[in-house]
Amino acid sequence: MCEAALVVNNNAAAILLALTALCKGREVIVSRGQLVEIGGSFRMPDVMRLSGARMVEVGTTNRTRAADYEEAITPRTAALLRVHTSNYRVSGFTESASLTEMEAVARGHDVLLIDDLGSGAAEPVADEPTVDESLRLSDVVTFSGDKLLGGPQAGVILARSPRGVAAISKLARHPLARAVRIDKLTLAALEATLRQRVSGHLEDIPVERMLRTQITEIRRRAGLWSVKLEERGVQNTLVPGESAAGGGSLPGHALPTMLLALAGPASRLATALRRGDPPVIARIEKDACCLDPRTVLKGEDEALLDAVEAAVKSVIR
Repeated sequence: MCEAALVVNNNAAAILLALTALCKGREVIVSRGQLVEIGGSFRMPDVMRLSGARMVEVGTTNRTRAADYEEAITPRTAALLRVHTSNYRVSGFTESASLTEMEAVARGHDVLLIDDLGSGAAEPVADEPTVDESLRLSDVVTFSGDKLLGGPQAGVILARSPRGVAAISKLARHPLARAVRIDKLTLAALEATLRQRVSGHLEDIPVERMLRTQITEIRRRAGLWSVKLEERGVQNTLVPGESAAGGGSLPGHALPTMLLALAGPASRLATALRRGDPPVIARIEKDACCLDPRTVLKGEDEALLDAVEAAVKSVIR
């Protein structure tokens, strides 16, 4: 359970605000293996520079130990920063300090522990650290409101400890907080998403439903599409494939799916689908225009089949 919260317009803004308000003019220690780049070529070293904090890199690209953080602490150190590599993975000869180890170092030297979770998994999924796990150990936790949380684009900042609560109070009073504040409509959408989670209605959150759909249900649905399209004269085949979580989330953890591959020129079919009414976003895989049932909401099947039929007939005359 968190004791304090602040919401801004995205997670990059959340970490920028945290570093500016809490660490400006002082040192922040971060692993070299966590100097991530997110969308739009926005890099963690750039965020650190803009915040006015001095970045202290420790360890190497593939191996960073708790002792590396310990040895880098000076009287000017304001915080340890853990940046979860939510959009890529480093595998092989690797080692990283656990959040538990980082907490011990931070507490031993009376400095803040800030955790940038990135995707913000509220429920256990693959090897993603959860928000609850981070809150138990960190002073300040930041993550995206969209991606794995399943809400609108936003940056969520949470705290549980008394020190973290005081930190969020400081963030809320900082002038930058107004520049990056969230609008009321986005806040309402985020509240609705969180209420669904708290009330246990995870199936009402599209991202959760798509992540949890079993391959047996996807095969059944794809088979039904295939039969109905064949009856309309649309040739297709079913092809085993993989779904990606998207938004840079769950790298290396593809979800098994069954793709419906349309016969015909893939690029032209994909273009015709995008330009249709309603627009349909397909993907091209192995030179075939494919549809993934995992990404189609309940109740959209007939509208989708009508759109596919129209697109195919406009291309193949």
